[in-house]
Amino acid sequence: MNKCVLVTRVMCRERKLFKNAHFHTRGFYRTFLFKSLSSSIKVNWLYSQKSWKAEDTMIPSFTSHHKFLGHVCRFSSMGSQHELPLDTPILYLKSEEAFAGLTSRERHYAHHLSRASWWGGFIVLCQTSPESPTIFNLLTRLFRSQPIDTLKEVAMLKAGFTEDEFKLLVIYYSGIAYNMGNYLGFGDRKFIPSVSREKLEALIKASKAYLEAPDIIEDYMKKCLEPMYNLEECKKFLGMPTSGVTMYFTPNCTQDDADIAKEYMAARNIEPWNNRLLKHEENGQTLYDIRLASIEQGPAAGITIDSDEFQGHKFRVSRGDYAFFLKKMTEELQLAKDYTANDLEVQMLDKYIESFTTGSIKAHKEGSTFWVKNKSPAVETYMGFIEVYRDPVNQRAEFESFVAVVNREQSRKFDTLVSRAEKEFLPLLPWGKDFEEDVFMRPDFSSLDILTFASSGLPIGINIPNYKDVKEEQGFKNVSLTNVMAARTGIKGGPFLSEADHALIEKHGALGLEIQVGLHELLGHGCGKFLRRKDDGSLNFDSTKIKNPFTGGEAMFYEKGETYNSHFTNLASAYEECRAETVALYLGHVDDILDIFGVAAESREDLKYVSWLDMMYAGLRGLEMYQPSQGKWGQAHSQARYVILRVALEAGQGLVNITETKGNDGLPDLLLTLDKTKIHTVGKQAMGNFLRKLQIYRSMGDSDSGRAMFEKYSEVPSDGPFPFGKWHEIVVRKRRPRMILAMPNTRVVGEDVELVSYPEAVDCVAKSWVDRFSSEDYEALESALSTFV
Repeated sequence: MNKCVLVTRVMCRERKLFKNAHFHTRGFYRTFLFKSLSSSIKVNWLYSQKSWKAEDTMIPSFTSHHKFLGHVCRFSSMGSQHELPLDTPILYLKSEEAFAGLTSRERHYAHHLSRASWWGGFIVLCQTSPESPTIFNLLTRLFRSQPIDTLKEVAMLKAGFTEDEFKLLVIYYSGIAYNMGNYLGFGDRKFIPSVSREKLEALIKASKAYLEAPDIIEDYMKKCLEPMYNLEECKKFLGMPTSGVTMYFTPNCTQDDADIAKEYMAARNIEPWNNRLLKHEENGQTLYDIRLASIEQGPAAGITIDSDEFQGHKFRVSRGDYAFFLKKMTEELQLAKDYTANDLEVQMLDKYIESFTTGSIKAHKEGSTFWVKNKSPAVETYMGFIEVYRDPVNQRAEFESFVAVVNREQSRKFDTLVSRAEKEFLPLLPWGKDFEEDVFMRPDFSSLDILTFASSGLPIGINIPNYKDVKEEQGFKNVSLTNVMAARTGIKGGPFLSEADHALIEKHGALGLEIQVGLHELLGHGCGKFLRRKDDGSLNFDSTKIKNPFTGGEAMFYEKGETYNSHFTNLASAYEECRAETVALYLGHVDDILDIFGVAAESREDLKYVSWLDMMYAGLRGLEMYQPSQGKWGQAHSQARYVILRVALEAGQGLVNITETKGNDGLPDLLLTLDKTKIHTVGKQAMGNFLRKLQIYRSMGDSDSGRAMFEKYSEVPSDGPFPFGKWHEIVVRKRRPRMILAMPNTRVVGEDVELVSYPEAVDCVAKSWVDRFSSEDYEALESALSTFV
């Protein structure tokens, strides 16, 4: 319920004041129409962090009914942070020019890889929330049952929708399809329809979808409408039961269960990338079932374990999760093999097929090795269980698959950066050669135009594979998603900065972001050594020479079976993103790097300023992703940037400042400023000291020291010179909706493949999904999603 409605119905002392009030809801924006309002009663609206309050006061807050209504309407338009507003940017991701540059063979290859990706992407629905698959089934059937314009007429004529309300329903469905579930891919926050449940039910029952299959639609509504709108505290964010929602663990799992499973997997050398933990009773004893993603079910030597005991607990390793989706994927991958460019691509696809068929992580690592060796292909792709951000303990990975076309001209700049990195740029980092790789594994960097990206959202850069052993022994790739960056930088303005700063960001922001992403992915994630014991029992460093520089004692290291993620657990993603961001910020000072990207001498200082300003600004805006009720962060990148902002504020001397102001609407506001003259001195020294600690704690696996430092900077204080706890309300209130991207489809026409594009409009995501699969495919998909457990 909207906060203002809640106040007027429940919290107002003088309820009689509102007895003649009529509440009119128009989608996301609420307006209050009063029949009468006694001029003898003055109302003071007080906004606090957690609630609206209406109280009688002797001090007149508003001098007229008109002004009072104006304030009420303005307050009420803020809406819930769990809704997608009317001004959500829905954009089309352009790749027509890149696709046209491919040969017919390459277009066929891209087509089958895209089909495989879209099929695999449905795994994410099953990884997000219990209700996500059914919501997708219900709304996709609704939108594909009849043309969207016709459905809009039904909504307005038979279900009482306004035009804005129907637009909001389209936005909600677009959010479901883009995020592959009803929790935001960036921030892990649940979003609900801005249209009332009653109106949505009325539309569904008046639709052609209901007329054609009433029993199926009734079943879908029964299963998903209640959880679709449920905003109980424990349902608002993804997280460990019982404070959040997760599909990586059954609801009866606790943190203790997660910890014992982590210890068991480490002891048995099981990597958790493609599994989830199911806890249930069997023969009167608790059983932990580690379920692997695979097409095949039943026992497999070296992969499954029928029964095992560990520290008094019973374990099983089984397989067969997501079998339908993986089978559809591998069918398309088999077809793609007919259009590969070389043997490396054939071997890569064979290993992917083996991994998805059997559940073998070893096979996926081998496929990743072939992928790393396949330098700068015309059509780039990577798929599997990749990023661990959404697992509450940062071990199990979300499915991800992308297909893209290489932008060769853009990629040349990054080739130059890589070729000069080992001798010129890496030695500038503040931790010295002892904690740097003996040999820099030169990555392949490609600037890509994304054709297909199936996951819970699109990043702007990626450093993969995430397997540390493959990275150290075979190397890795960095990709910059050019058309995604172009879409992001096309969104202008925002709160908390001066007009002059916004003008500089508009002028230099696109190039600054390109350099930042390159440094972040190429050198940030690609640098730094892990001190570890190798499989043969030897150490990969000289323990007689390399010591802990902070204590002078023996350097800690990773034992066999231990990994960075197993040491840093729930902090691993944010800590690593912070390290990569800080590397990019630190090296962004270097003029030789700016020369590579063609930055004119007269623009260098402005571009450096914009890069730092953008990072501090991201840190402040990222406060939106903090969850005060649970005292935790909901997004790794946002936490990382907030930590960097706190480090800069701690440096003092006027480097960065945030002041509380009053906005044009009369409500509290903030202004962030950065002293350009202090970046090279105060800023660089502060970031260098911080970065040195980040890397050395990571190198040694010293998670205790790393956690203590990182959690200190991650705190959100409610008092002091920078009361971020108090300011959280301001940041949330002035947040801007994140963009939703529509992607094209591909289809075989005769002997060639054509790209199906969609005009940029609020319904372009919905239309692209209606076209993505045939009716027969959707029927099979609905059945698979309905039976997933």
